[in-house]
Amino acid sequence: MSRPASTESHAPQPEAEPHRNNLAGPGALLGGPANVIMQLSLAPVGRGVVESTVDSGRFDLHPRKRGRTTLTYLAVAMLGTDEERAAYRAATNTSHRHVRSRPGSPVEYNAFDPELQLWVAACIYNGVVDSVTYLFGPLSDEDADELYRESARFGTTLQMRPEMWPADRAAFAQYWDRRSAEISLDDEVKAYLLGQVVDLGPYGRLERLAFRRVNRFFTTGFLPQRFREELGLDWGPGRQRAFELTMRGIGLVTAAGPEQWRLYPLNQHLADMRRRRALGKPLV
Repeated sequence: MSRPASTESHAPQPEAEPHRNNLAGPGALLGGPANVIMQLSLAPVGRGVVESTVDSGRFDLHPRKRGRTTLTYLAVAMLGTDEERAAYRAATNTSHRHVRSRPGSPVEYNAFDPELQLWVAACIYNGVVDSVTYLFGPLSDEDADELYRESARFGTTLQMRPEMWPADRAAFAQYWDRRSAEISLDDEVKAYLLGQVVDLGPYGRLERLAFRRVNRFFTTGFLPQRFREELGLDWGPGRQRAFELTMRGIGLVTAAGPEQWRLYPLNQHLADMRRRRALGKPLV
């Protein structure tokens, strides 16, 4: 990972009040597919998704519902209250309880494995830093440290223990370099990611025609080079420059507006979760 890391040690503080300037809803929308790819590039996570028997949560069967659930999770983790995070954890556990390897699976996995949840949280954190940086420019060391501490919530909103989150950004960089060296995609997971996530396989023909190339552009742009290579996605300096200019333009427009522009659609999904909870409807 090429970002500069702070050498100052900070213990994880997952329950600290978040600073909303560290959040970018447009980045979550545009970078979401790339983050899914990063998460699934670790073999147990990828096999867990491809082999999942929880049809209601499968992206390839219910892409809009899956997208809503994921964005709501991000919103609750960073903007919700302690009570809301506990409620969403309980709701997520209901689905994750059934996501475990079966006899004959090429890779052993369990959605409750805190080490896998640490990897997922690490991918989300990397995605948040990338999206904020591309949109608004580099974070100061103080803001970067603060965002890092808060990002422990991406794991602790599941079963990851707070002490599992690396102590500071320097420790995280070591974890990331070690863990990302272990990524591998078998043919089935690779086909799933290219067909379903990159090329919008679950959507209708007109939606694919309208958005497939755009989605492929942003997805490839947000992926680190190692992940692009695993999927065989072409990229180069010209596309990188176009991607950075496009993201900076979106960031300038977003920064010029009110806070709800910056937080959309995370604020919308958080409000929807609160309505569902008040009405006793399922959260996931």
